[in-house]
Amino acid sequence: MGAGHDHRHTDTRLSRMVVGAAILTAFFAIELTTAITINSMALLADAGHLLTDLAALFMGVVAVMLARRGSTSPSRTYGWHRAEVFTAVANAVLLIGVATFILTEAIRRIGTAPDVPGVPMIVVAVAGITVNIGVALLLRSHSAESLAVRGAYMEVIADTVGSVGVLIAGVVTITTGWPYADVVVAVFVALWVLPRAFALAGAALRILSEASPSHIDVAELRAALAAVDGVTDVHDLHVWTLAPGQDMATAHLGTSADAGRVLADARAVLAARGLTHATVQVEPAGQGGRCPLGC
Repeated sequence: MGAGHDHRHTDTRLSRMVVGAAILTAFFAIELTTAITINSMALLADAGHLLTDLAALFMGVVAVMLARRGSTSPSRTYGWHRAEVFTAVANAVLLIGVATFILTEAIRRIGTAPDVPGVPMIVVAVAGITVNIGVALLLRSHSAESLAVRGAYMEVIADTVGSVGVLIAGVVTITTGWPYADVVVAVFVALWVLPRAFALAGAALRILSEASPSHIDVAELRAALAAVDGVTDVHDLHVWTLAPGQDMATAHLGTSADAGRVLADARAVLAARGLTHATVQVEPAGQGGRCPLGC
């Protein structure tokens, strides 16, 4: 049941990402064409952000497919699970690049803001809100278990906010004729995107640097293992994340008690903290080797 269920779950995730990518591709063509035609900076910013949505989805599809496929190479024992983490980093870099370009272009337009018609902005913005909400609903249920999907989901949500901003700019342009509404919204979209891009990059780089998961208190875990009846020493304790939802651990325990019982109790301690992928080595008290790095 386990493997079959996992594959069906992955297939569902892939199909939703592919459908979302198809919908966004069609809308991107419409939004970019409109932005260029009416010379709207706000629409161009939103289209640029939408391009990163598409990049995230396409890279995410590839990453999930690679992770599902696994690897038969004896040198790649973890398969391709880290593919989606690299995807998240690339996606974050792309987001930061687009936001920087929009900010630069918006600054250049200060003092020379062109007249931008409000009606096309409103029409495209309403369509964008509808499209993004639909795609967000497709991705939401899988965003917690995959960093690649989470990156795409976050961008779609942010792009929805961008579309709301474009809608406001269109309304302000029509009702007041203020020429800078378009530029202000473009800056807002760029500033909205940047912190989310840095957060996504931080989450991915934390995994790549093999830092301990933020929800695991390593000091508390060490104390809990040391408190297992019969354990005299805990060393070479490592906790890291292979991919989102796959936390790993290794530990060496010194003991003078029954090794089988100590091993079972230690695994229970680890499992209670979500560390079901753990390797525990039980050693006679005083005879365990020490990590050369002092860990």
